[in-house]
Amino acid sequence: MNDICLSCFGRLPDDSPRTGCEACQYRVHTWLRELPRHQVLLQDMLRPDTGPARRGGVGRAHAPLPVRLDVLDLTGPGQPVLLADPHGDQTGGIPMTPLLYGWARYLAADFPAVRTDGHGTLHIDRCDGIGVRGGADVPGLCRWLDAYLPYAATRPWWDDLYEQLEQLLHRVRRLTHTRPVTRAKDAPCPLCSAWSLVEREDELHITCTICPARLTPDEYAAHRTAVMPQLTALALHIAAAQQTAA
Repeated sequence: MNDICLSCFGRLPDDSPRTGCEACQYRVHTWLRELPRHQVLLQDMLRPDTGPARRGGVGRAHAPLPVRLDVLDLTGPGQPVLLADPHGDQTGGIPMTPLLYGWARYLAADFPAVRTDGHGTLHIDRCDGIGVRGGADVPGLCRWLDAYLPYAATRPWWDDLYEQLEQLLHRVRRLTHTRPVTRAKDAPCPLCSAWSLVEREDELHITCTICPARLTPDEYAAHRTAVMPQLTALALHIAAAQQTAA
């Protein structure tokens, strides 16, 4: 059994079958929900921006390409693994669909499937393929992988899946200029007492921007219930005293 998460190296519960912690699994879950939304933006960005003709400037030796290659690197066809590049002249990486499809096939081949033979004997084999409802496009593959995340988070290759999806999302966000939404929480931090707790949409825990405090949503709700009535009463008392003094 593992005692640390392969992705963040955080401590796992004793005798846990996991190789990826609950927080890292939640992070991948949000990534798989986010990627299909980016695909729509990338399709709109595929054609280079056009504008009115300009006089002067530097001329071109050839006509401009009809597509943006940096976007095509993400949305076009490709192989689920990087090709050999002995000359170091390749750019980009694995496109979205081949990367997701490659991981879906790898996970399916690793997932135990139970079948019964003609004599009624149970056999545990490996799946021979994936069945994606609605087609093996980015949304369908993300839904399929998301459904099998609890199993993936127990496998020795979890950190490879985590790292490759993280790198893919970084490439996508650089083009779409998006980032996860962060919201400030209204209760103070239970450790440093500062109003510095934030909730990020791709993180399981609510964290403090000043100290190492980390709270689950349930822990924060209990903390807020405990402290906010007193803080509200104190604020009302101060406001009333200021009005009286004025």
